[in-house]
Amino acid sequence: MQLPQNYFINTDKSKLDITAIHNFLSTQSYWAKDIPLSTVEKAIENSMCFGVYYLSKQIGFARVITDHTTFAYVCDVYIEEQHRGLQLGKCLVAHIMQHPQLQGLRRWSLATATAHGLYQQFGWNEVAKPERLMEIVQQDIYSN
Repeated sequence: MQLPQNYFINTDKSKLDITAIHNFLSTQSYWAKDIPLSTVEKAIENSMCFGVYYLSKQIGFARVITDHTTFAYVCDVYIEEQHRGLQLGKCLVAHIMQHPQLQGLRRWSLATATAHGLYQQFGWNEVAKPERLMEIVQQDIYSN
């Protein structure tokens, strides 16, 4: 999938605008509302990260938690509102799934409340056997 002119995706963590990522996640996301900056920094440090840029300004982000061998969890995916409608989210997901370090994985996972249609275009499905999954959720952990 071809990115629009002047947009690019990069996995170089030194290029990430951590302040912008934290601002988006803590104020505009439904999944990480009020997340502390230190938590974002540690999450980025321990994940494979994808920055989306317009010219030199970061306008999107995604994080993949992976062992690079069997499993990947895609999370914190966003495109800033003023850059939506250009299929950048679709380009980002394609870029992630085609990345050489993420090939041959047995399982990919993610959670979304609003983007099922985006991910379904890439073969994602609802969990076939949800009764096998378990979780612990501390919903308001960042607010306390």
